[in-house]
Amino acid sequence: MEAATTTAPQPATRSVERRLPPGPPLPRLVQTAFWSRQARRVLYTCQDRYGDAFTIRIAYEGTWVVLADPAAIKQVFTGDPKVFHAGEGNEILAPVLGRNSLLVLDEERHMGQRKLLLPPFHGARMQGYEETMSEIAAAEIERWPAGTPYALRPRMQAVTLEIILRTVFGVGGEEAGKLADLRDALRDFLDLTTNPRFLAPLIAVGPERVRRLGPFRRRIDRVNALIYREIAERRRAEDLEEREDVLSMLVGARHEDGSPMSDEEMRDELLTLLVAGHETTATSLAWAVERLVRHPEKLERLRAEVDDGDDAYLTATIQETLRLRPVISLVLRKLTEPVEIGGYELPAGVSVAPCVYLVHRNPEVYPDPQRFLPERFLDNPPGTYTWIPFGGGVRRCLGASFAQFEMAVVLRELVHRHQIRPAQPKSERIFRRAITETPRHNARVVLG
Repeated sequence: MEAATTTAPQPATRSVERRLPPGPPLPRLVQTAFWSRQARRVLYTCQDRYGDAFTIRIAYEGTWVVLADPAAIKQVFTGDPKVFHAGEGNEILAPVLGRNSLLVLDEERHMGQRKLLLPPFHGARMQGYEETMSEIAAAEIERWPAGTPYALRPRMQAVTLEIILRTVFGVGGEEAGKLADLRDALRDFLDLTTNPRFLAPLIAVGPERVRRLGPFRRRIDRVNALIYREIAERRRAEDLEEREDVLSMLVGARHEDGSPMSDEEMRDELLTLLVAGHETTATSLAWAVERLVRHPEKLERLRAEVDDGDDAYLTATIQETLRLRPVISLVLRKLTEPVEIGGYELPAGVSVAPCVYLVHRNPEVYPDPQRFLPERFLDNPPGTYTWIPFGGGVRRCLGASFAQFEMAVVLRELVHRHQIRPAQPKSERIFRRAITETPRHNARVVLG
């Protein structure tokens, strides 16, 4: 008979599933179709069925592991940028913004470009744009008709486009007419790329082949020609060192090896700033007004405090708008090596997706999460991993401070100059416009 053997007690180990979290069993193309038209419904349904981590599969996007738990989101945002690739996660943007765009770069190239682009969007230089922002907003608002239903989102786009054009190119006053062609070309281009019908060819042929589609090609070629013209003129400028606009800064910038930025690099970064720097802010402004007019007591409190020179409620209103109506539903990081998150060992090649929409509606963080309550942020700053309309970590949106500052300036001008009421009492539904989510009827209001 063999001698009895004993096994020493082993320390308790945490259970790790060596598989993806559960998710809908539907074919990839069916999941993609649902996602492109009803993203929020997909998110809610999956969270109810599978919990705070679930897997969805999107055509040309691979496999996404959606995360709604703040601890998992913190792990992603504080993780090694060499492992969590946001640039690869944003691959769908490359046909629009270009291969040198800050949004599609990773690791050293991303950090190098970010350092070059950061100064104008923070601190004293950003504060220096306040007067220009106020002038642009006031001039535009004074042109809006009173007493008739009016869609605000397109007019907010006009305001924010003018502000970012002035910031990027430094052209104002009598010289502003020089940018009329570029302004028109950008609007035409964005009308196409933010059209929900643009998603159909994107899904059908994939982002790379979209470049060859005639309507896209014609519009992007027109925008490119005008941006390259501005770059060439600025390279010849004799007062480059005295200028403080973004284009002049980029012309004078040098990489760590001392080399200047190429025209192609500048084109991609300029277009990134022009597109990302106004479209999303305009949508957030439209949502702020849409929410305020359906809560008249909050609108009146905002007006009274703004008129008294107090910005606390204004700041809280912006924060609550961005919580309740974020412009995008989630952000992506593609894994370059296996990572354990939320009890799952995720393989390389999968994209993890901190979900803005779901974490913003966590009732343990935000009691009564569906209500519009700016008061929840008074003397209660947003959490780093529970309020993420601009993403987080080293990939947090470079223009986050600029966008909130701009929203404050425009809203201050609007509530100071007009009484505002909704064109209809019913709240506007969220409408998915390409990858952003806007008011279904573009925030229709009546100005008094």
